[in-house]
Amino acid sequence: MKYLPLIWAGLWRKRTRTLLTLLSVITAFVLYGLLSGVAAGFDDVINRIVEATRLRVQNRVSMSARLPLAYMAQIERVPGVETVMPSNVLVAYYGEPENSIGGTAIDIDHLSAVSDDFIIPEKQIKAMDDTPNGAIVGAELLAKYGWHIGQHVTLTSRIWPHENGSYDWPFVIVGSYRVRDDGYPQNADFFVNYGYLDRGRAVGKGTVTMYFVRIGDPKQAVPIAQRIDRLFRNSSSETETQTDRQYVSGQARQWGNVAFVVKAIVGAVLFTLLFLTGNTMAQSVRERIPELAVLKTYGFGDAAAVSLVIGESLALCLTAAVLGLGIAAYAFPSVFARMGIAALPIRSGVIVSGLAIAALLAIISALPPAWRVQRLRIADALAGR
Repeated sequence: MKYLPLIWAGLWRKRTRTLLTLLSVITAFVLYGLLSGVAAGFDDVINRIVEATRLRVQNRVSMSARLPLAYMAQIERVPGVETVMPSNVLVAYYGEPENSIGGTAIDIDHLSAVSDDFIIPEKQIKAMDDTPNGAIVGAELLAKYGWHIGQHVTLTSRIWPHENGSYDWPFVIVGSYRVRDDGYPQNADFFVNYGYLDRGRAVGKGTVTMYFVRIGDPKQAVPIAQRIDRLFRNSSSETETQTDRQYVSGQARQWGNVAFVVKAIVGAVLFTLLFLTGNTMAQSVRERIPELAVLKTYGFGDAAAVSLVIGESLALCLTAAVLGLGIAAYAFPSVFARMGIAALPIRSGVIVSGLAIAALLAIISALPPAWRVQRLRIADALAGR
């Protein structure tokens, strides 16, 4: 602690250079915190939105290949299966093609049994049962288009033509759902009755995009999935059954290896930062060679002089890292919130690893100038040689 005034004086000897370096390091650690937080946060998101007791059954070839509705009864008889719900995507838009709607045709009576995320009043579920073309809509969609319960809306499907040749499907909004507080906020779905879609479409009758399967014991997920797939092996529509986590992870991988991309970007930034801080420390020491020689004449040993150099580097990097990571932690929740995911806090591990990297960066940057200080000969330094 007694060396702090000397460290402070050394840092602010060239204020402009120190400030520019400080801002550069802060920016780098803001980027590190956000990117590393996103990469780590994806695991939190997956754990948050998946249900351990839910499986997804789809066509082994692709989701677009679909599965027969007749599979439902066979899946229900598999030991360990509690509930099965058919699901069919309704890729559509409202009014203009750019107003895409993520509609889903389901059996509303099975939704709560398959997923714990959605909270729908019983009277609205009954209204959905009593209204063939009824729809239960997420709060986000209601707010976006100014819809209200009781309103008639028409969606234009991109893939399902009506028997009358039109792609327009009329619906009446009979309810709205909300998501439990700790659930994944899927507030932009448009739930319709599977039976209404299936009876009215001109193609694909008696097929589903996917089955959602609720099981009793999450430890039996893999064996149950294997039993389901064995049922339809060598059939014209073989199945692929996955846990929620497997499915969501697979969808995320389609966007690329997020962790690899993040590590590559962060690695490049920190590698560049190493040269920046190293150059700053080298210049600072080079300009102060006579001053360091004077300190040695006052009794400062090699270890003390080296400690001053390393201390300056640590003070610069750690201060910038604390500020940068603090900014990242403050801004991070809004990153996932803007992606339509809950406002998750940044992982504490990201903060700890960031500070550790800053300390390591400071020490490595200080090593060359510290080595020069240790080998410094007082007579040569004072003579300007």
